[in-house]
Amino acid sequence: MSQPRPAVLALADGSIFRGRAFGALGEATGELVFNTSMTGYQEILTDPSYEGQLVAMTYPEIGNVGVNREDVESRKPYVRGFVVREYREAPSSWRAEESLGSYLARHGIPGIECIDTRALVRHLRDHGAQEAVISSVDLDADRLVRRAKDAPSMVGQDLASVVTCAAPYDWTQGPWELPGGYTTADAVAAKLDRPPLRVVAFDYGIKLNILRSLVGVGCAVRVVPAGTSAAEVLALRPDGVFLSNGPGDPDAVRGAPETVAKLLGDVPVFGICLGHQILGLALGGKTYKLKFGHHGGNQPVQDLTTGKVEITSQNHGFAVDVDSLKGKGELTHVNLNDRTVEGLRVKGQPTFSVQYHPEASPGPHDASYLFRRFVEMMERR
Repeated sequence: MSQPRPAVLALADGSIFRGRAFGALGEATGELVFNTSMTGYQEILTDPSYEGQLVAMTYPEIGNVGVNREDVESRKPYVRGFVVREYREAPSSWRAEESLGSYLARHGIPGIECIDTRALVRHLRDHGAQEAVISSVDLDADRLVRRAKDAPSMVGQDLASVVTCAAPYDWTQGPWELPGGYTTADAVAAKLDRPPLRVVAFDYGIKLNILRSLVGVGCAVRVVPAGTSAAEVLALRPDGVFLSNGPGDPDAVRGAPETVAKLLGDVPVFGICLGHQILGLALGGKTYKLKFGHHGGNQPVQDLTTGKVEITSQNHGFAVDVDSLKGKGELTHVNLNDRTVEGLRVKGQPTFSVQYHPEASPGPHDASYLFRRFVEMMERR
């Protein structure tokens, strides 16, 4: 058995955490954030919204269930580096096809374990998310801190253009069901007493489970690149337009707010996460950077239209400025932890969005009704 290799996590503010390397040997730089989910590390690793970031897990044991091909949320992992308290090499799940460590190594992603993640998360909570470096090839703390300080801020980065698809494509896979696994669009259509609704989905970093959820409520989904024009979308004659999640600064996504603004009123629009923020900008609102963001599966959100509270899954570092929406959009959902905007709609138009993830899996299903709401909006239209 090979000897454990030391690794260092260095933050831009000079904080140093020393541990052991797992996954790929090497170095990774990015914005360091923490995720409070107890399960779902594979979904987190493959969520394109984490492009440009290092992720620290608050749950102490990671790797127990290994990795499998069914639970990915995109074509590859996007997290640049992974930070855990205790890594488990041997998975104990009948669905496991590979260990987490070998999966990270295969994709060139460095990990660090055996550090005090409680102390790290408290530090990020108090001082904010910041640029950091994980390295198992250079253990000089001073050099690593300098590299972290020199790393670009998340503010101003258009990362949607990095993760978006290269060309349009049709998506036909539906939600996962026992005992057969993932369903198909044809199987879903056979259960519904109506033809499929045509939805054009902007790919700003779209998660596969969003696409599966749209298929699951009877949509025929055409996915298009982030830079697709409003004219190209309308030429497809969609019943509705979906604005996806994604990474980076919403204000930096080139042309997206202008494109969405041209679609409003002509066709029903539903946005999630980055798509929600882009809708806010399209309405003439503003966005801003949160101190450490919301990353996890346990965020309480109140639906102001019903008074009900949902436990939600979230992953974002920016938010819509509620004051900037006055007279432009109506607040529909609010985060009960910090009162940030979690949902909005446009009066007199078939347009709404949420900041959180109603498709999250594994995670709470309290918000799955939002996909049905989108369908009802398209049917009325």
